[in-house]
Amino acid sequence: MLELSRNEARRVFLRAQGVLGAPDRAADVPGVLRQLGAVQLDTISVLARSHELVAYARLGAVGRDAVERAYWSRPATAFEYWAHAACVLPIDDWPWFAGRRRRYRNATYTGSHRAGDKAFREARARLADGPVTATDLGGARSQSGWWNWSEVKSAIERMLAAGEVVVTERRGWKRVYDLASRVIPPELLDKDPTDAERNAWKVAAAGAHYGIATRADLADHYRLKKAWVDEVVGDTGLVPVRVQGWAEGAWADPGALQDLADGRVRGRHRTTLLSPFDSLVWDRAHTLRMFGFTHVFEAYVPAAKRRFGYFTMPVLAGGRIVGQVDPARRGKTLVAKRVSLESPAAVAPVATALREAATWVGCDAVVVESVEQTELRRQLQVAVAG
Repeated sequence: MLELSRNEARRVFLRAQGVLGAPDRAADVPGVLRQLGAVQLDTISVLARSHELVAYARLGAVGRDAVERAYWSRPATAFEYWAHAACVLPIDDWPWFAGRRRRYRNATYTGSHRAGDKAFREARARLADGPVTATDLGGARSQSGWWNWSEVKSAIERMLAAGEVVVTERRGWKRVYDLASRVIPPELLDKDPTDAERNAWKVAAAGAHYGIATRADLADHYRLKKAWVDEVVGDTGLVPVRVQGWAEGAWADPGALQDLADGRVRGRHRTTLLSPFDSLVWDRAHTLRMFGFTHVFEAYVPAAKRRFGYFTMPVLAGGRIVGQVDPARRGKTLVAKRVSLESPAAVAPVATALREAATWVGCDAVVVESVEQTELRRQLQVAVAG
């Protein structure tokens, strides 16, 4: 069995994720989506929303309108669905989630997600005339509570999960719904692979998007049961390998191994801030194993108990995570409210990442407020200024 060093495994992963030699691997936003397979969505917006940050981390100062066009356009090239979490997925992947859509159709709903037959009839009647927003359908019953939905809003969200409707665009982050039959190409809409075919595709795809992955990684990418991975992984073409220092075996994409053997797993490393929901770091156990870095996400921790900050963004540089920043915008200034550095050598790359991010979001200054390693605060302030 082939054995790889930790550095080789990390470079294979970085290459697969588009941040090592990125310009050659993903020249535009649709290319990033195809390469990653799933881009997670989230409501939090600090410097930008997470799906924008994912493209930025690989492409640099890509126009934010280009991100929107790549994800929500006509004819559709992508769709929103539950994959790793709520994600944008390439339109060609629609058939591989047929089983998940079927499970949602057959699910029993309680609480705020309940909807009667009348609500479904009303939603379908409104959709018959064209796309609608949640506001068009009555939205929430009140302004309090994330899930305090009207019955019609609950009905259309269940129709979304079941694949009867899709999201065609976002307006001020609000979903615009349309019938899947009007949006999804017929050759994809009607395709219905077997359970085994779907699981084998997802495991193989996860292996390609990670480059190298453990059983847990292969299961986590599309939220599969580990037993399902065991049933199909031998049929995916993934190659069993060992990585020095990893407690369990792994599987590698054969194309990634060939690139490694041919010396193509190299190139320019990105220096950038990462969204906490980026697939580079979205699994904390994987991030610790791959980078030796413990990422703590504290958005849902009471403010007084936070150590690192509300929306802590890891900083990638030279193929390693060298620190983390909790950013904010105040007018035309990007504020690094809290910074944590892995070593003094991290000062320069963190400063570079902050300056580039500031330019991208339209800021003309960077202010560093707090650095956990207090002796490095002044160095970082000088570095971002110059």
